[in-house]
Amino acid sequence: MTEKHPQLVHPPKDRFTSPVMAGMRFIAQRVVLKSVVWSITRVSVRGHDAVKGVQGAFIAVANHSSHLDAPLIMCALPRRLGRYLAAGAAADYFFDIWWRRILTALFFNAFPIDRTGTAQKQGVSKKLLARGVPLLVFPEGTRSKTGEMADFKAGAAALSIACDVPCVPIALVGASLAMPRGRNWPIPGRPPVAVVFGEPMLGRPGETPDQFSARIAREVRRLHSDAAGTSSIPALPVRSTTRNSMKGAA
Repeated sequence: MTEKHPQLVHPPKDRFTSPVMAGMRFIAQRVVLKSVVWSITRVSVRGHDAVKGVQGAFIAVANHSSHLDAPLIMCALPRRLGRYLAAGAAADYFFDIWWRRILTALFFNAFPIDRTGTAQKQGVSKKLLARGVPLLVFPEGTRSKTGEMADFKAGAAALSIACDVPCVPIALVGASLAMPRGRNWPIPGRPPVAVVFGEPMLGRPGETPDQFSARIAREVRRLHSDAAGTSSIPALPVRSTTRNSMKGAA
């Protein structure tokens, strides 16, 4: 008898929710991708207890400084949470060429996020959450050039409030040092990186998306600072939140 995944609400048979595709992604992520990333970096994963109670759809919200970020999160999440996780990817880059579109779909269950300001791709995120598909979003919008954590855009927070799903804060520590922007491969010597999961967060009564986004950003910064302070990974400068916008998620 086939076990139904508790995250999915009457899942239609498409690549986002298909058990067959999920099985293929498991091999791509946990057998291929994890073997490579874990062999060229020294990965520590913290906070699995914090996400034990997460059920159904959620939004994973993380800082973004390296091409290692999505693979680290996808491979570090407990399988029950990561099996159908869909990562937001720039529509104008990851979906413009057929082979890149196929690879991002296979490895990251990617969905397009529009960065051009048009409305063509808007609404995809809400539809996926409504179907029980958890999302991975990087509210900074792009990878940091310096490793400094930038302001969080409020799109993920607005999506969480609108769809009544929790945000799971995630801090990625050391990824920008291990594989700085501009490099296609991590630096030699298996540099240390850490993935830190925080307690799920919901918007408070009367809280605006900007306020909720600022609170999520503070929690990601706290997780980042605490992890860097208790490991061999140097802490990076973190800019205080001074502005947010509603453009973080489609």
